[in-house]
Amino acid sequence: MTILKPLLARNRSWALQQRQRNPQYFHKHVAGQQPQALWIGCSDSRVPAEVLTGAHPGELFVHRNIANMVLEDDDSLMSVLQYALEYLHVSAIVLCGHYGCGGVQAAVALPQMPLAQENSALARRMAYLRASLAHNLQTYQQSDTDDVNRLNLLIEAHVTTQFAHLTASEPVRRRWSQGAALDVFGCVYDLQQGHLKELIHQDAAEVAHELQHSA
Repeated sequence: MTILKPLLARNRSWALQQRQRNPQYFHKHVAGQQPQALWIGCSDSRVPAEVLTGAHPGELFVHRNIANMVLEDDDSLMSVLQYALEYLHVSAIVLCGHYGCGGVQAAVALPQMPLAQENSALARRMAYLRASLAHNLQTYQQSDTDDVNRLNLLIEAHVTTQFAHLTASEPVRRRWSQGAALDVFGCVYDLQQGHLKELIHQDAAEVAHELQHSA
């Protein structure tokens, strides 16, 4: 049996269940989408945005990449961000990392990995990730807590760093400068508990306050 056949079978079963519960379930999405939030998450197969939030089609606009990174020169991410803000007018962005992130672990171990000698997209991605973690690596390496806890703390620091990149990005700043109501959240997902935890939050009012004090 191929991998696709069971996926198709489960798809048909899911679609039938939705139509049985609500005959208009799929028709209401045909005309277009109006998601309330953009989700920027990790590509890890254990962290599917719609599943862990219980969201239905049309509720989340989703971008996922290795280690939920926010890079200004990443055209894929930046085009998603621009589209979500300027055309879909989402009112919230959720940047979500997760404990046990393989991308962060690989970035920590990169100098000892054969990957470090490659000239590949993945090698460049991991080099960017390690560079963004540079100011947290010393704390990580010197921590006397167990390996799991110190990695979790590093992952939280990583989310905070990527959150700073996101809130400083041109599309987000432009949206806030226009007076739009936009909340940006940094969260982490606990694989063991299945729970999301909010780490950091920023909205237009906070930005306006910052600008007043810096003027």
